[in-house]
Amino acid sequence: MGIAATNQPLSAAPPLKGAVDRRRLSQLMDREIERFRSENPKSQELFESAEGSLVGGVPMQWMIEWPGSFPLFVRQAKGVTVTDVDGHDYLDFCLGDTGAMFGHSPDPVAKAVVDQASRGLTFMMPTEDAAWIGKDLSRRFGLPFWQFAMTATDANRFALRLARDITGRPKVLVFEGCYHGTVDETIATVENGKVVSRGGNVGPPSDLAETTRVVEFNDLDGLAAELAKGDVACVLTEPALTNHSGIVLPDPGFHEALRALTKKHDVLLIIDETHTISSGPGGYTAAHGLEPDMLTIGKPLAGGIPVAVYGFTADIAAKIKARTIGPGTSIAGIGGTLTANALALGAMRAALEYVITEQAFAHMIPLAERLAGGVEGVIREYDLDWYVTRIGARVEYRFQPTAPKNGSEALLGKDGELDRFIHLYFLNRGILVTPMHNMLLTSPKTTAEHVDRHTTVFNECVGELLNASP
Repeated sequence: MGIAATNQPLSAAPPLKGAVDRRRLSQLMDREIERFRSENPKSQELFESAEGSLVGGVPMQWMIEWPGSFPLFVRQAKGVTVTDVDGHDYLDFCLGDTGAMFGHSPDPVAKAVVDQASRGLTFMMPTEDAAWIGKDLSRRFGLPFWQFAMTATDANRFALRLARDITGRPKVLVFEGCYHGTVDETIATVENGKVVSRGGNVGPPSDLAETTRVVEFNDLDGLAAELAKGDVACVLTEPALTNHSGIVLPDPGFHEALRALTKKHDVLLIIDETHTISSGPGGYTAAHGLEPDMLTIGKPLAGGIPVAVYGFTADIAAKIKARTIGPGTSIAGIGGTLTANALALGAMRAALEYVITEQAFAHMIPLAERLAGGVEGVIREYDLDWYVTRIGARVEYRFQPTAPKNGSEALLGKDGELDRFIHLYFLNRGILVTPMHNMLLTSPKTTAEHVDRHTTVFNECVGELLNASP
């Protein structure tokens, strides 16, 4: 089921004729920072005050990733409009980095939250919503059994523990450049032939070579060689890389071969749909007929209320039940007191029933196509050596000539200075783009006019960078 999106990268732009002048980039950045400071005095005041009690002046360190001298402080958000404390409205293509993918505070979810709050927030007992959600998840994703978590990180962590227990094997295999939240085993890379902690990983609890194998995405020979070593419990992967490396799409036949190899070596396959839910109401799994042993997803499922789920085949569910249901199993490294709380369940049911629908994706995906087409048009007008690609309602552009085949190739397209300038340029003109990378989402509340506004500003931005006109 689900709406199959066209997920092939758009054609590459012609060779670059005018490179970005770094001195000009620096001058433009100074101008944009000055404009940002002058137009956001209340945010600056709040930030400076918060520095006295919050590390870095923010309640969570990712919030300092936004460009400018300080983060904007938000007063409210609805649909695709975010309003800051200085009274500025922003057209939001970041959408909480997928957490608000279906718009800020959807009416059905807001109503469900208010209704449930008056009846109780958490009981450590199930509600009627739980049974409804389980059946709906089975319908969407094709896996018959489900459990809940607070975040996709938790869902992935629990799935890995279960996979190791079921198989009796110690290691997880992930792909270079993957993103699975803050799961310790997945923040890994390969250096000089050895698996090590990825740069920036704070205080890894163990030697990653003891827990993890890493292979390049789309490298089936490398995958087969690692699985043949016999110590891998599971492969954990997004259907397409989406975050640390930007969007890296699977080669034709990759997923069929991945499934065949994992079965051959008795390795469990876990699909993380947290970002690739952009492909349709059943994610990439339903849109492309994938057959995982387990599936994890979080972020957008409850309209912004923290919740995640992880699902299983009937065979895996029976093995899990034997290990986690019964005397002495309540403290098993899985679960949590507030997991599957009534508030989250009520919000999630409302989102699944009324917001994350076939009709929503029928609106979102064509707009994402229009968005990607607008970006590519600007790239072509200026003969830039950049590319743009899309997966359902998710669009990304990066600074290299062709779409990469794996995470290592994708990292060659990172340009921190250029990223921050583009993000700040947009921010100063009332548009929010995901601060960690050039990712944009369309939502049920996004319109063609919104998309065209992004194209116009992107065109102006590139024109100023190159000091040229198309």
